[in-house]
Amino acid sequence: MQRTKAFKTLAVLLLSLLAMTLVAACGDSGSSGPAAVTVMTWESASTNAAIDAALQKFMQQNPTIKVKRIASPNSDYSQKLSSLVVAKKLPDIFWAGNDTEQQFGAQGLLYDWSSDAAKSGSTLDLNKFAPASIENWKTNNKLFGLPTLMNTYGFWYNADLFAKAGLPLPKPGWTYDEMLHDAQVLTQKEGNKVTRYGLWAAPDSPFEIGYCAASAGGQPFEDKILTPTKVTAGPEFIDCAKKFVAAIKNGSITPSGYNTDSAQDAFASGKIPMVYFGQWLAAGFLQSKPAFKYGFAPVPVVKESVQPYDAVGICSPSYVQNPDAVWKVMQFLGSSAWESILPGSPVAPAAYVPASTPYFNTLKSSGLQSVADSVNYELTAQKKLGIRFVAPWSTTATNVITAKWNDIMNGKTPVDTGIPDMVKQLNGIIQEGS
Repeated sequence: MQRTKAFKTLAVLLLSLLAMTLVAACGDSGSSGPAAVTVMTWESASTNAAIDAALQKFMQQNPTIKVKRIASPNSDYSQKLSSLVVAKKLPDIFWAGNDTEQQFGAQGLLYDWSSDAAKSGSTLDLNKFAPASIENWKTNNKLFGLPTLMNTYGFWYNADLFAKAGLPLPKPGWTYDEMLHDAQVLTQKEGNKVTRYGLWAAPDSPFEIGYCAASAGGQPFEDKILTPTKVTAGPEFIDCAKKFVAAIKNGSITPSGYNTDSAQDAFASGKIPMVYFGQWLAAGFLQSKPAFKYGFAPVPVVKESVQPYDAVGICSPSYVQNPDAVWKVMQFLGSSAWESILPGSPVAPAAYVPASTPYFNTLKSSGLQSVADSVNYELTAQKKLGIRFVAPWSTTATNVITAKWNDIMNGKTPVDTGIPDMVKQLNGIIQEGS
């Protein structure tokens, strides 16, 4: 009897021990080892290397999280993103433009970080982001990600060619008339044939003419950046458009629709006096080291500064598995990460203003004071306008612009009739989609 009892007691102990072992094993599979977080970027090799180094330090400070970066070439990023959406295999964090964030957010594809952001406190102070950046990443008070970098657009200029032509160098506050005059002076012709355009990249869309119109005291092209309710082309818009049409006609700037794929290389080799592009070219020029003095000037003014708004950032799919771990990485990539990334790859200022200081210091110490000054001028401008439509009907509206804009700018369709007709069609699309 005693022996039987002993065997029963031993059996119970063994079963208990086995149960405890199984429970521990199950717990290990879910909680031992770090939580995995995947991140997909669209950056260049050098920027990705800087991101990897920053994430490595983050993981050392946060050993319960393991971050794996998934690289994706910029050229096919949208296509890859679309395929991952269909397959429901989006990474935990992925790079996105403001338009993509708004589109995916409206479709219910993104995780809402509003409550997490509200509790972040000093770790991520939303008040320290660049003006309008956080607001433009919200939809119905839902925060579908964080802006990370602020792109600016302006005019890269060959300072040596300006000096040779006896022209003052462009700087913040220069005017549209000065810019068009400089382009004409810098143009070279043999007879009626243009052998060197003074400026590459005519306004490729009405948004760029809209900056000029708003700067002159008129209405911007679209009434608001996110889901506009109408577009407008008032007298100031028409006047600005005519100035550019005249400049295209006299050959001082490239025709609308002109192939500018080689613009960066052509400028770096000294063949182009001016080219309209983003500030991100600075990172490449610091490596290629053009054999001439160059600088960067912001969008010109008529009466007041009106600058382009273009933020890029990070989002997460609605089905993230480890939101707490993902949010920690989001906060890092949305703020202090750029303090170590941008000095080695100064592609853009951080949307989180305190993290931009190393970016500006790198530009200044590298002799690119004009780039630092112009980027800062654009970022601090109180009036900012969009560079494209950000709305569900964007594709349809953009197709109308593509079909009509080049002919208007190149003089094939009169400005006075072509622009009002385009505006009418666009407003019809907006009303239909609202």
